Amino acid sequence: MQNEHTLDQGVTTVQLNHTAVYASDRSLSAEFLAAVLGLEVGAPFGPFLPVDLGNGVTLDYYEKRDEPVQAQHYAFLVPDARFDAMIGRLETLGVTYYADPRHTEPGRVNDLFGGRGAYFDDPDGHNMEIMTRPYTRP
Repeated sequence: MQNEHTLDQGVTTVQLNHTAVYASDRSLSAEFLAAVLGLEVGAPFGPFLPVDLGNGVTLDYYEKRDEPVQAQHYAFLVPDARFDAMIGRLETLGVTYYADPRHTEPGRVNDLFGGRGAYFDDPDGHNMEIMTRPYTRP
């Protein structure tokens, strides 16, 4: 059921607006990702600490204190012109990046779908991916 606010905004397709990312330390994890991607961490919103991705989607970091954080995968389509800077920031932070999602090719980037990509872990072990071309799906 749609509410008036949604109708007023003219939303005509299903879009991801935000997702919660569990972290043992929301500030550490949000600041880490923002630093790598060259973004800003937003103001706290209740228990969440958002990182605005610039396309209307936020990652809302939520601190999970009572149990371990289960690692997830998050993939970011990034501008080709900013990819090298992101790799450079990972190197500056001493974070190993990999050409593959299983992390068997350290210090390398891939060339999937005519672009470039790399995988790296965030402080809680989430498998983060940066890529300059979207995957071609059948």
